[in-house]
Amino acid sequence: MNLTDFEQTPVHRVFEMVKSEAERYGVTAVSSEIVGLIPKKALEAVAEWFLQVENFDSSLILENRLAAVMSGKMTVGGLRAGVEPFVEQLAAPTATPGGGSAAAAAGAMAAGLATMVASMSRGKKAYLQYESELSAAIARLGTLREELKAAVDADAESYDAVMKAYKQAKADPAGSEMLVDAALKLATGVPLRVAEKAHEVVQITQSLFAISNPHMKSDLTTAQALARAAITGALANVEINLASLKDQGFAAEARKRVDAITAQRMV
Repeated sequence: MNLTDFEQTPVHRVFEMVKSEAERYGVTAVSSEIVGLIPKKALEAVAEWFLQVENFDSSLILENRLAAVMSGKMTVGGLRAGVEPFVEQLAAPTATPGGGSAAAAAGAMAAGLATMVASMSRGKKAYLQYESELSAAIARLGTLREELKAAVDADAESYDAVMKAYKQAKADPAGSEMLVDAALKLATGVPLRVAEKAHEVVQITQSLFAISNPHMKSDLTTAQALARAAITGALANVEINLASLKDQGFAAEARKRVDAITAQRMV
C-alpha cells in the first residue's frame, strides 16, 4: 500500500491492522518491507509505540541531538544557553528588541507548548477518538508558531522603520506626514497580527484540555498564560502606534480588530 501521511496514519497502526486482518484468515504476518524511502520521524514513532517509551522525545536519540547541535538548532550548555541571548538583548539599553518582540516570542512559546501536549497525546490508545482534532491542532499550531517566531524580528524592524521615518521627516519636512504614517501603519500591523494569532493559540489550547493527557494540564495552563501575555503586550503596542496615526480610516479599522479580540477574550 501507499502511505501518504504517516503522521495522520502511523506506520505501526497500519502494520497492526494488517496483522489483525491476516489473523482472521489464519495467516500470520512474519515481516514487512519498505519500498523506496521512509522519513526518520516515522520510524521514531514506530519505536515509541512498540517500546512503550514514556515521554519519548526525538531529541533523546543520539544522532538527532548531535545533528541539532551541529546545525545550530540546539546549543551546548542546556536550554538556558538557547534562550539567554534573546533575554540579554531584551535587557540591553536599546529600543529593540522590546515589548513587541517579547510578546511575539511569548506567543510562539505558547504555540510550542500546546503542540507538545497535542503531539504527546496523538497516537496514544486513550486518545485515538480525538486523532483528527489533535492532528488539526498540531498542524495549525505549527503555522502559528512559525508566524509568531517571524514576528519577533518583524516587530523590531517595524519599530526601527518608524524611528528612521521620524529622522527623515526632521531632516526634510516635505511629505514627512505620509512617510511617518506609512511606517506607523507597519508598526501597528505587526503587533495586531501577533495579538490575533496569540488569541487563536488560546482558543486551540482551550480545546486541548478535554482531548489530551490530563497530566499535562499544567503545560496547557502555561501555554494559555503565555498566549494571553502576548495578546496584552501586542495590543499595548498597537494602542501606542494608533495614537500617533493621522490616517483615521486605517486607525478605525485597526480598532475594530482590537475590539474583536478584546470582546472574545471577555467570553
